[in-house]
Amino acid sequence: MGKEVIRVVAAVIERAGRYLLTQRSEEAVFPLLWEFPGGRIEPGETETDALVREVRHRIGVDVEVSEKLGENVHEYDSYDVLLTMFACVLPDDAEPTARSVKEVRWVPSDEFSKYEFPPADQLSMNQLLGLTN
Repeated sequence: MGKEVIRVVAAVIERAGRYLLTQRSEEAVFPLLWEFPGGRIEPGETETDALVREVRHRIGVDVEVSEKLGENVHEYDSYDVLLTMFACVLPDDAEPTARSVKEVRWVPSDEFSKYEFPPADQLSMNQLLGLTN
């Protein structure tokens, strides 16, 4: 029997050359690390529905989900994470706020190296943006 595969979605939201990052809470797995907003797909939920729900829960705004940007599997000791990233658009008047995350920050991609990401997120982000560690 194989390890559990946890399906996760993440929103890549860009505005004026900056990307929206969220910082995990102190109580979360990988506390205080940074990531694109998103979360787990619940049973019976589509990727798009999960992404809209998770983004609203974490930063209090609705997103329009656009194209799939990529996905990868990251193997942890006791489970695997299948992370799928989607380009998303915020309404022009939407202002994200930290709801179930510690902090929200708009960051240019050339400053991503200053932020620590969970391993699965780091791999996806590097692939997406053509970055190296």
